[in-house]
Amino acid sequence: MSEQPEAIWTRVREELRRDVPDFKFHIWVEPLKLVSVRGTALSVSAPDHVRTWVRDRYLPLVIAAAQRGFHPQATVEMVRESRSEPATGTTACATIAPSKLHAKFTFEQFVIGRGNRFAHAAALAVAELPGQAYNPLFIHGRPGLGKTHLLNAIGNYVERFGSGLTVRCATVEEFTTEFVAAVRAQQTAQFKQRFRTVDVLLLDDVQFLARKARTEEELFHTFNFLHGMGRQLVMTSDREPDEIEDLHDRLGERFASGLVVALEPPDLPVRRAILAKRARLDGVAVSDDLLQEIASRVTTSVRALEAALIQVIAYASLRGEAPTPDLARQLLRKLTPDRANDSCDIETIVAAAAIQFGVPREALLARDRRSTVARARKVAMYLARELTCQSLPEIGRDFGGRDHATVLHAVRSVTTAVGTDPDLALAVESLKHRLSTSQ
Repeated sequence: MSEQPEAIWTRVREELRRDVPDFKFHIWVEPLKLVSVRGTALSVSAPDHVRTWVRDRYLPLVIAAAQRGFHPQATVEMVRESRSEPATGTTACATIAPSKLHAKFTFEQFVIGRGNRFAHAAALAVAELPGQAYNPLFIHGRPGLGKTHLLNAIGNYVERFGSGLTVRCATVEEFTTEFVAAVRAQQTAQFKQRFRTVDVLLLDDVQFLARKARTEEELFHTFNFLHGMGRQLVMTSDREPDEIEDLHDRLGERFASGLVVALEPPDLPVRRAILAKRARLDGVAVSDDLLQEIASRVTTSVRALEAALIQVIAYASLRGEAPTPDLARQLLRKLTPDRANDSCDIETIVAAAAIQFGVPREALLARDRRSTVARARKVAMYLARELTCQSLPEIGRDFGGRDHATVLHAVRSVTTAVGTDPDLALAVESLKHRLSTSQ
């Protein structure tokens, strides 16, 4: 009489316990089940969320354990765990909802340039090796630079090539809404099931977590659970983790614990390439001169670029004319008064702030702590953050070697003060206008 499968699997598991530390055994090996025995071939099932990880990292150990505990010629095949019918009383929301990915946001449609090359490479590495390359991955940059595009590109790639790995993509607003609804309906277990049983969790706009204490708490535990299980997390934000105001330190530390990459505004060649690709996808015939005109005038974001192209083409179509550089120039002149921002630098901002507040330029860069100088310096740092593409550490270095925390404090201080001090608000707006129209 052949040996019972339960006895075989008990011995194999005992062998595995000798090879694998306890905490890894409980996470990766304990969920495994013996499905069938055919001669010396074992079929072992694993839940979706661990199957790929176990197959890639632990299958040789499982085979070795089977050969010691069952048969010297034993082989092991890793198969999908069979799905049983939901138990009575479970609700539909206990299943994983669709990932809501944007199909058009793929790596193929992303135009690579100097300002986004590193972020693109990191995102592709994560998509190819979820949980192994960079975990977590935190992508930040100003609105319209492609954060959501890269986030969805990761999800689309994993769904296409990830051998059954599951993906969930949501904005923080959606995460919050679902969590609040689950608390009110006393269905937090189902909520956790939706967000903690995926292989890749993609969260957009995490800066909106600020001041949402209960949502922060839930995301903190979700993060720890998924990360501890070796599953991939990717977040996007319009600022770096330590710049998100009112975010609990422990969650900010989690966000920054992996790879933090920035997206910067595209340069002129990339802006032209983005416009050309958009025109090609839309099947619109446009001249190189028109693309050059739009690309030279719209410098802030990819979203603004595409909107400008659509506006010019739509306006020309309504008038029965061909879209020309002259038409683009007329339409966009009113929309791009900040064209001078390309040449706005720290030195120009410091000089303008010194004049505005009547303090010596050199004092702004020195360790002068007089209140009038300190105020002018904070405003200059604030404008440097608003009007240039430099990071906080870069701004700090240009302001006499100060650290990024000093710059961040100045930015936050001025942001708060302009809401309560009309005189300061007027001075800041005056400086912005002067710097934006000085060309």
